[in-house]
Amino acid sequence: MIVKTEYVDISLAGSRMRTFVAAPGAGGEYPGIWCYSDIFQLSPPLLRTCVRLAGYGFVVAAPEIYRRIEPPGTVIAFDDAGRTRGQQDAAKTPVADFDADCRAGLDWLSKDPRVARGKIGAMGFCIGGHLAFRAAFQPEVRATVCYYGTGIHDGKLGKDKDAGSLARAKEIGGELLMIFGTKDPHVPEAGRETIDRALRDAGVRYKTLLYAAEHAFTRDEGPRYDPEATDQAFAATIQLFRSVFGN
Repeated sequence: MIVKTEYVDISLAGSRMRTFVAAPGAGGEYPGIWCYSDIFQLSPPLLRTCVRLAGYGFVVAAPEIYRRIEPPGTVIAFDDAGRTRGQQDAAKTPVADFDADCRAGLDWLSKDPRVARGKIGAMGFCIGGHLAFRAAFQPEVRATVCYYGTGIHDGKLGKDKDAGSLARAKEIGGELLMIFGTKDPHVPEAGRETIDRALRDAGVRYKTLLYAAEHAFTRDEGPRYDPEATDQAFAATIQLFRSVFGN
């Protein structure tokens, strides 16, 4: 399937939310996926993932998560200075701001003429995995994939000391796929068990997939990239979205 891409500026109070959109080039309506980046924002690996997913018949929209802090178009480098910058940007952002941007983004995506009515999903990587988990609280989100979401098990997200995400798990009405690397120090085994226990207790329809891989194993730049684990996790992502939304 041929894919078309563009950048869209979603008008919001304070500053616009620059969003990368990848969608099937053919006419018609498709499920819409609100996709969150890691702390480096809209990097080339993230854009490639969006394009790949769009090629399977989805309208994929990825926002700049630090729109209140960084100038539009800012891509943070994959180095020590960039990691520090991304973490500092996150630490300056209240969870309420992340949630407000999520609500605005889902509203925009739902109104896009390429998006089929009632077919909205979410996904994300690293901090974006946590943001996708919170997007799943929204009633229209029917399927969510969280790749190695940080801070879900201990509440660490943004400026707040405790985002309380697990305590709200009962608000997840759609299906959920949690993906982790067993060598990920940011979400250790105890943290994964905490997440599983909370999701079971909340009655969430979910599945957890584990790969013998490190944190950010899907990022196809750098020493932690695991192609096989990435392909398997991507296949599981497609399977979930198609099982919920249809082919």
